[in-house]
Amino acid sequence: MPQSHPLRRMPALRTIGALIFREMSTSYGKSPGGFIWTVLEPVGGIALLTVIFSLAVRVPPIGSSFALFYASGLLPFMMFLDISRKIAQSLSFSKQLLFYPGVTFVDAIIARFVLACMIHALVFVIVVSGIIYYDNIELILDLPKVVLAFLMSAGLALGVGCMNCFLMRRFPVWANVWAIITRPLFLLSCIFISFESIPMPFRDYLWFNPLIHIVGTSRSGFYSTYRAGYVEPLYVALLAAVLFGAGLALLTKWHRDLAQR
Repeated sequence: MPQSHPLRRMPALRTIGALIFREMSTSYGKSPGGFIWTVLEPVGGIALLTVIFSLAVRVPPIGSSFALFYASGLLPFMMFLDISRKIAQSLSFSKQLLFYPGVTFVDAIIARFVLACMIHALVFVIVVSGIIYYDNIELILDLPKVVLAFLMSAGLALGVGCMNCFLMRRFPVWANVWAIITRPLFLLSCIFISFESIPMPFRDYLWFNPLIHIVGTSRSGFYSTYRAGYVEPLYVALLAAVLFGAGLALLTKWHRDLAQR
């Protein structure tokens, strides 16, 4: 008896695979340079920060490389913003496909999430490798902590993205409110400075920003002398799980109505 291909027994995987290829074509196949701009964006930001702060201060808060210090904070921060934005736009991006019986809103979310994680992992490797080579850094890398920071950023982005996917379709004004809320995060996530250098009592308040924990975990992976004792991965995981569960429950109930808007 002929054996059927494994993918033919798992239609959801075939659907997600097709959505990933569609997203790759629409997101990176039409613009000039395509994927190159995805790499150049963080490189440009890190280079600008390096030039500005190297003129203002003689040494970075941790280590000797300005570029590595900013990359260890900026890359997981940008990853969170980009993935959460793409997840939030899943319904509008795949609106026409959701009326086909074999495509669900969960497929659209998983496809965007998987592709965005792959892209940012690749950007992360390219940018960090380039900095290590350019600055001739002898790095003692704690890979499990770097991977943990990557997973924390991806998980939080998935939770926030799912909740925003419902809120932005149900209440369009929420997109504007969210843009205002997230704008100060660039300054409040310890990308420019270390968490320990923030004076009290502001440090206690900033602890509740989950991005603080992600940036701290990433930096403790790149700098063997940086302990980041304030980091609490369980706090980020619980926050991401609650937002993801609530967002998914709301989308399950309302996704057909929201897709027609």
